[in-house]
Amino acid sequence: MRLFTSFILAIVSSMLVDNVVLSRFYGICPFLGVSRKVKSSFGMGLAVIFVIVLATVICWPLYNYVLIPAGIPFMDTVAYILVIASLVQLVGLFIKKYSPSLYKSLGIYLPLITTNCAVLGVAQSNTDQGLTFLMSLANGIGTSVGFLAIIVVFSCIRVRLESSNVPKAFKGLPISLITAAIMAMAFMGLQGLFSGI
Repeated sequence: MRLFTSFILAIVSSMLVDNVVLSRFYGICPFLGVSRKVKSSFGMGLAVIFVIVLATVICWPLYNYVLIPAGIPFMDTVAYILVIASLVQLVGLFIKKYSPSLYKSLGIYLPLITTNCAVLGVAQSNTDQGLTFLMSLANGIGTSVGFLAIIVVFSCIRVRLESSNVPKAFKGLPISLITAAIMAMAFMGLQGLFSGI
């Protein structure tokens, strides 16, 4: 029961308190680039969930059972990028076949998941922190679901901002960045909830 509680708390903490976009500023490129439409934001979020969770499941054993025994743990970043690139290609082929409109709306941002620092950052931080497989999986799930939640919420806000009376100097990207900053401050308030746990 305690293990399950730790697993759930790790997911919630990664999702809200240590949100990859709002606290570590990873994945800002797709966060700002894809969030103009809710559908494309949701599709990007689902693709990131798939890639991060599978990359976590593959990279943790790869590091602990292949790279460390072989004496080449310094090759971890290269190995992770190869795994992530393969997963992104798989996601790209799937989306292109089953949702061509989403594939078109994601555009260049879909292949950029390969170099998305949120995806690589999760795999790297799992091994750098020496997390167990279960805690690595919790971190991967929480981080990716947090990415999805934030990009969709931000997208909904941006849609509303497009039709709002915003001063000319703040239209477009400036008001989006101000909104993201306010969201980041709001999520910083959640740190107090988890500090005593």
